Amino acid sequence: MKKEYPPAIFLMGPTASGKTAAAVALVQALPLEIISVDSALVYRDMDIGTAKPDAATLALAPHHLLDIREPTEAYSAAAFREDALHLMADITARGKIPLLVGGTMLYFRALQQGLNELPQADPALRAELDADMARFGTPYLHQQLAEVDPITAARLSPNDSQRVQRALEIFRLSGQPMSALLHAPAAEPLPYDVLSIALQPSERAGLHQRIALRFEQMVAQGLLDEVRQLRQRYALHPDLPSMRCVGYRQAWQLLDGDIDRQAFMDSGIAATRQLAKRQLTWLRSMPATHVIDCLAMDATTQVMSTVRDWLKRD
Repeated sequence: MKKEYPPAIFLMGPTASGKTAAAVALVQALPLEIISVDSALVYRDMDIGTAKPDAATLALAPHHLLDIREPTEAYSAAAFREDALHLMADITARGKIPLLVGGTMLYFRALQQGLNELPQADPALRAELDADMARFGTPYLHQQLAEVDPITAARLSPNDSQRVQRALEIFRLSGQPMSALLHAPAAEPLPYDVLSIALQPSERAGLHQRIALRFEQMVAQGLLDEVRQLRQRYALHPDLPSMRCVGYRQAWQLLDGDIDRQAFMDSGIAATRQLAKRQLTWLRSMPATHVIDCLAMDATTQVMSTVRDWLKRD
């Protein structure tokens, strides 16, 4: 390891890749503390559809950055970076090593590289905006932009479809207005020596089976009841970031009668597959990553060996 920087570990992977199980094993064996890197786990009362660790798991391995926002609130990559840096400093001061675990790749990149650069286009989000544009028109998207980034909206024509779409895309990816990102100071480099581990499937079919099984389990555990209770407890609408999470959006559509139960199941699984595909695309662009097959029977053991070997380096 680089002597001038304290160690930190990134454990990344797509949904259903076994990150939590590996993280719990690591924490029980080594002086680590977990920081969640997940844009959905930050929300209170959203437990089933986010696959939030249960009470027994959290007793074994406490997680930072769970349940820190109401479902009516937003949480951005910039806010995550600030929170994570404070937590990493506290954990290091206690003589432990930060273990950052999750699948929100934008957060990992924001932490490591800062956010003064505009995020790259996201094909799935772009397709979503295309659909909104086709259905409602560019002025509708321009109005949405004006609510979150009035500075950029003021300088764009309501009919400038390409630039309006890009500005909205930037806000939804980063949680920050494009106008703010363009004037942000250069980020300081991350003052840690980072081991990056990626749990990735050796073949997609195996991951897809896991995704389907997990979504079916979420429904059996009460996902629809969870969304019903959220709608009763909070002033929610389907455009909130919390309700745009995979599973919650489809549940909302079913409860509103827009789709039937079979379409809910099919679209929920398909959306989760698309999420995993985007996560894997991000992972391929991440630097210096140790890749471990998440479908391997000994994946957790491989993660443990990789971490132990890295910590022993001179």
